Amino acid sequence: MRSDRRRVVVKRLQVSYAESERRVCKALNFPRASHRYQSVRDERAELRIRLRDLASTRVDFGYRRLHIFLLREGWKVNHKLVYRLYIEEGLQMRRKRPRRNRSCQVRVTRPKASCTNESWSMDFMSDQLFDGKRFRLLTLVDNFSRESLAIRVGTRMTGDDVVAALERVKEVRGCPQSIRVDNGPEFISKSLDWWAYFNKVTLDFSRLGKPTDNAYIESFNGRVRQECLNQHWFLSLADAQEQIDQWRLDYNENRPHSSLGNQTPVEFAKKSCPARRA
Repeated sequence: MRSDRRRVVVKRLQVSYAESERRVCKALNFPRASHRYQSVRDERAELRIRLRDLASTRVDFGYRRLHIFLLREGWKVNHKLVYRLYIEEGLQMRRKRPRRNRSCQVRVTRPKASCTNESWSMDFMSDQLFDGKRFRLLTLVDNFSRESLAIRVGTRMTGDDVVAALERVKEVRGCPQSIRVDNGPEFISKSLDWWAYFNKVTLDFSRLGKPTDNAYIESFNGRVRQECLNQHWFLSLADAQEQIDQWRLDYNENRPHSSLGNQTPVEFAKKSCPARRA
């Protein structure tokens, strides 16, 4: 086990069992000197800043090409150091590039949303009817207010269905600045790409194998599963849509949300965005 991981384990055991650092380290056979060691390694802050700048302008280049650019600029670094900083800064490229060039946001730090309609998140879930027939759910949330904007049900959902759902939400709320999505086939479709382009919406794609890139929708889907899907038997798609819509309304208007100071999403949105009070 690496030393940094052992330090975390030591801290957890100290808290869990109310034991001293000495006794925990002895039980783990981990020297206290190693536990208390403070790294004196240079964090290479200037190099990190320059590497991020290069990665933001050269979005199709991996760490080896970025290393060449650094060498040309006079940086005395080898490729192994560049690779380590490249990974630590989260600059990895997606291996599968979506089939578009217009609406895709690539390798850009995601700022926290500061108002409604600034950033939405969208994802798919699946469940089954009482007879075992599978169906899918398209979920859409506002990342600032945590409001559930739509949950659409269907047996087979394509990019056109995604666009139709967004158009219905657009009539009520308008368009966001960006939508966070994964690399599913419905989200890399030409239909959604054209809709985003004409409505000036950026499609912010998650990195492969990084579900935390879209943490808001992942958390919301967990609530849908726990509080709605696991609590009901659905007789048909119409029945599923009706019951899910009832739950969505209750989620937005009645259910307290811990990350919003125990306010409901609707209450939080009205207090944070005065323009919506009317």
